[in-house]
Amino acid sequence: QGQVVESGGGLVQPGGSLRLSCTASGSVFRAYILAWYRRTPGSQRELVASIDSGGSTKYADSVKGRFTISRDNTKNTAYLQMNNLEFDDTAVYYCNAPQYFSSGNYYYPWGQGTQVTVSS
Repeated sequence: QGQVVESGGGLVQPGGSLRLSCTASGSVFRAYILAWYRRTPGSQRELVASIDSGGSTKYADSVKGRFTISRDNTKNTAYLQMNNLEFDDTAVYYCNAPQYFSSGNYYYPWGQGTQVTVSS
């Protein structure tokens, strides 16, 4: 019930740009919230950006002003435009459709993610 596949990562120099894409099946893109996350070795996933069904967005302070999240429900896709990339942006990036409950958060099965490496 719902699958996601991330793509668009790669090796980029500091100050460069990448656009990540998330394609989905099933009910994922009928979700109220879509979000991008990232994880570095030895760390937990952190929320990078989210967008709700009305187009309202939120960003982590570390990426605000540099990243832009968008969604196109007609194409079952979500995007993360990443500009002015920094060394600390190096991570595996994932997308999902989180649901928040008092008893805990729910996520669809995680995809493989896409690697972003920022290096000079």
